[in-house]
This record gives sequence, C-alpha cells and structure tokens, in this order.
Amino acid sequence: MSRIALAFRSFFAILFTGKLPGDIAQALGFGATKPQPAAKPAPQVRASDGALQILGILQRDSRLIDFLMEDISAYSDEQVGSAVRTLHDQSRESLNRYLRLAPVIDGVEGTFTKIEGADASSVKLLGNVPVSGKAPGGVLRHKGWRAEKIDLPPLAPGQASSILAPAEVEVE
Repeated sequence: MSRIALAFRSFFAILFTGKLPGDIAQALGFGATKPQPAAKPAPQVRASDGALQILGILQRDSRLIDFLMEDISAYSDEQVGSAVRTLHDQSRESLNRYLRLAPVIDGVEGTFTKIEGADASSVKLLGNVPVSGKAPGGVLRHKGWRAEKIDLPPLAPGQASSILAPAEVEVE
C-alpha cells in the first residue's frame, strides 16, 4: 500500500473512530501489545519491623511473651525461679545469635565514672543534676547497652511483621 493511501486511511480512521486500523498498525510495525502488569511496589520497611522481629524470635526460642503474659501469682517462688532460669538461658542465647551487645560505659557499677565526652543521648544523669545538664561524672548505677551489630534474618515474603507467633492448632 502506498504511503499516501496509508496516511489518508489512518487520518480518517482516527478522525471518525479514534483508532488506527489493525492492518495499518501492523504494516507500520505497531503490533498489538499486551498491557504490562504494574510492578508491585517494594514492601515498606517500618522502624518497628526489627523490634517486632526480635520479639518474635524471643517468643519462638524461649516463649518470652507467653511467660510475660501469664499470671504467675499462683505459682511459688521456686516454680517461677526454675522457669526464669530456663527462660534466661534461652533468651540470652537468642540475643547473642542475632545481636552483638556492648555496655555504653564499660565500668564497674557502684564506682565513680567520668562522663566527659560521652554522647548526651547515651547517658542518663540521675540525682542532683546541675542546671546546665552537664556533670564531670558520678557513680555508675547502670552500664547501659548498645547494639554494635544487628544480624536479623530477612522476613519471609508476605510475612506480616505484626504476627509475633502464629497460633498453633493440632489437627487430630
């Protein structure tokens, strides 16, 4: 087909129908293309995801949430102490597996410690704090903790971070 004939047919087809005829589109190299599915947006990572994930790990490995949510007033101190020992060991093992924790101030609690040069957000001043909010030092009451390394496993695709532990149903 000549180019002039293609131009006239295309012009009038688009003018009256709003579409380019299929044979002309094919002759011009415009094949019928299937619409591409929209790409799924990347899942948004929220600040709470890591906290919920480590809480889920502590539940999975040591049943920490079960212990904290249970009313233990009916149990004797010996029973609670026995449960806490196991819980402590399992929780500590889980934390060491996924986090490397270090004290903020590596000193002996109960001794005088200088705090000059310490980041203000990493030290909480207690007692008779000067109006300026700065003090040369004081008695170390708690070393504090900071995470030096966090190595959490990636969440499984489609895994809801708000589910800390799935319900367990035994089918008989």
